Amino acid sequence: MAFRLIPRDEGFFPLFEKATEISHECAQRLVGILHSVPPTETEVDAIMAAERQADEVVREISRRLDRSLVTPFDREDIQLLATSLDDVTDEIFAAADLVFLHRVTSDLPGVFELADLLSQITLANCDLIANLQSMQNISQLAETIDQLESAADRVFRRVTSELFSGRHDALDILRWKEIVEAIEKAIDSVETAADVVSSIAVKHA
Repeated sequence: MAFRLIPRDEGFFPLFEKATEISHECAQRLVGILHSVPPTETEVDAIMAAERQADEVVREISRRLDRSLVTPFDREDIQLLATSLDDVTDEIFAAADLVFLHRVTSDLPGVFELADLLSQITLANCDLIANLQSMQNISQLAETIDQLESAADRVFRRVTSELFSGRHDALDILRWKEIVEAIEKAIDSVETAADVVSSIAVKHA
């Protein structure tokens, strides 16, 4: 085992884990919002507060990068992972805010399933990041995220098809299109983060 005069900074890992916990909490809140439209301002404000907390986590990671002499892996990968994790929460907040701003009052077939997959994939991301420090089971956990993202893609296509089926008026189409796309972007951001983790694992195999 190599001896280090300066130990590597392990303080990044709790910050990454905190970011995933926030995104999963927000995903669960979004599921609740979609099941009780129209949402209250208080419900959306709770996600906004969590989104700000996630931004502070990213800032703390950047500050830690500035003062750390030995990082657990490449600085560029640390920054990329932090940004990807933050993007998840940003898009979830965007979806919740759009539901509120558009005063959505009617359901869209398939959107609950898509939101549930968002909740599942953010939970899987919690498991993945929790294993980042030990580098254990990374490929299996990343594969789970990939499968959930593929399932979400299929649901997204089905929801989009429903949206343009002619059974919805023009305003509802415009409202729901933005919301569904924000949820899809959040799911894609989880996959991006998982790809970064997989790349890190390969470099340190």
